Amino acid sequence: MTALRVFRQAVELGSFAEASRQLRLSPAAISKNINELEARLSVRLINRTTRRMSLTEAGTLYYQRVVRILDDLDDADRSLGPLQHQPGGLLRVSAPMTLTLTRLSAALPAFLSRHPHLSLDLQLEDRRVDIIKEGYDLAIRGSDNLEDSSLIARKLMTLRHVVCAAPAYFERHGRPQSPAEIAKHNCIQFTLSGHVDEWLFRKADRSVRVPIKGRYRVASSLAVRDALRTGFGLTLIPWLYVQEDVAAGRLETVLDDWSTVETSVYAVYPSSRYVVPKLRAFLDFLIAELGDGRET
Repeated sequence: MTALRVFRQAVELGSFAEASRQLRLSPAAISKNINELEARLSVRLINRTTRRMSLTEAGTLYYQRVVRILDDLDDADRSLGPLQHQPGGLLRVSAPMTLTLTRLSAALPAFLSRHPHLSLDLQLEDRRVDIIKEGYDLAIRGSDNLEDSSLIARKLMTLRHVVCAAPAYFERHGRPQSPAEIAKHNCIQFTLSGHVDEWLFRKADRSVRVPIKGRYRVASSLAVRDALRTGFGLTLIPWLYVQEDVAAGRLETVLDDWSTVETSVYAVYPSSRYVVPKLRAFLDFLIAELGDGRET
C-alpha cells in the first residue's frame, strides 16, 4: 500500500522530491518503494533522469488502475466513520434461549430504540457456536469451566443451581434427604451442561459427587422446566429459571443446605485491539441487564 501511494504521489506531483515532502518520507525511501514495485511487476513504470520523470506506457495504464483502487479504499475507510463513533450496522449475536427469554428479550426493543442506526440479528440456540467461522460478533455462553481460546471472555453473572421438582413428584417418590439419595430418583438431564451425568454437592469441608440417571435427556433448559412442572422427575437447574415457579408453588427445592455447581455466564467475542461502538453498546447492555458478575 505504501508503494502504491508513493507511486501515485510521484506521478501526480511530477517529482520524487515533492512526493518525499508530501508523504514525509526520505528521498531514498521514495526511490526504494518505486524500485520494489517495478521489481515485483517486472516492468518499468517511470522513466527518470536527474532532471525529469515521465510515465512509460505500462506506467500510464497502471497509474489509471491504481488511482481507482486507492480512491475506492479511501471511500471504504470513510464509510466506516459513523460506525466508529456511534453504534450502527448489523450486530450478530448467539445466545442461549432460556437465559435470553428469562432476562434479556423484554429489554431488547428498548436497547434498539436507544440506538436507531443499529440492527440486531439474534440467534437463540443452546449449542456452542464457532464465533469466527459462523460470523458472529458476540456469543453469550454459560460454562462451568470456560476453555482457553483466542477469544475475549467478559464475565457477566453467575448462575447458582438448585435441586427441585414438582410437589406431586415428591409426594410419589419422596424428598431426598441427602445427595446420595438422588441416585435413586428419575433425574431429568440437561445434555449441554458440564454436569450431565454427575452432580457435585458441597457442605463445609465435605464434597459429594453423585452419579445420576434418568429417562429423559434433553438439550433445552425450557424443556427441562416443562418436564419438572408435569412432575416427571427432579433436576439440578439454575435458580433463575425456576424462581417464579417456586414462588408460585409449582416447584419445590430440596437439599437447600448443600451448595451445588455454579455456571458462569460470559460474553465472548473475537480478540481485537478495537471494540467497535456497536459491540461496546451491547456489552454495556448485557452488563446492566445480567448483573455484572452477581450471583442469581
